[in-house]
Amino acid sequence: MADDSRTSNVGGRYAQALFDLATEDRNLAAVEADLKALKQMRAESKDFRTLLASPAFSAEDKGKAVAALAAKAKFNSTTKKFLGLMAANGRLAALPAAIEAFEGLSAKARGVVAATVTTAVALTAAQAKGVAASLRTALGKDPEIETRVDPSILGGIKVRVGSRLFDASLRSKLDSLKFALKRA
Repeated sequence: MADDSRTSNVGGRYAQALFDLATEDRNLAAVEADLKALKQMRAESKDFRTLLASPAFSAEDKGKAVAALAAKAKFNSTTKKFLGLMAANGRLAALPAAIEAFEGLSAKARGVVAATVTTAVALTAAQAKGVAASLRTALGKDPEIETRVDPSILGGIKVRVGSRLFDASLRSKLDSLKFALKRA
C-alpha cells in the first residue's frame, strides 16, 4: 500500500473520514474522547457488543439504540452523525475496527505511538512509568499506553505496538519449552 494513512478495511475507511471531518471542524479531542467512552461501553456491556454484531437487529433498530446511547452520553454532534451514518449503512459491526483505526490516526497526528501492555497483575505507577520510559527509548516516540490484566499469561509482559508484538510472558516461554520438549 503506497499511502499507509489510508486504509482498505471498512472500519479504517470510516475512521479516516471521521478523522478528516473532526480535524476540519477542529473538534478532534472531543470526538476522540467520545470514541474512547464508546470503546469502554462496548468493553463493559455484553448487550452492547451483541447489538453491534448481531444480524438479528435491523439497521434501523441499531441506529435508534446507538442514537439514544450517544444522546445520553452527551456525545459531540460529529460523533453522533458518524454513528448514525454507520448504522444507516449497516456497518456498526465494524465500529470496533473504526475506533481502533481512529485512535491510530489520532496518535500519529499527535506524534505519539499507541501501545497495549498486558500483564498478569496490574502494574504499579512506578512499573507503568518504567515501561513507558523503556518504550520511549525503544521506539523514539512518546507512547500512549493502554494497560490490560490477563492472568492467563502467568507472569511477565506482552507489549503490542501496531502490528508488532513483544512477548516476554511466562506462558509463551512455557509453550516454547513444551514445543521443544515434544520435538526432542
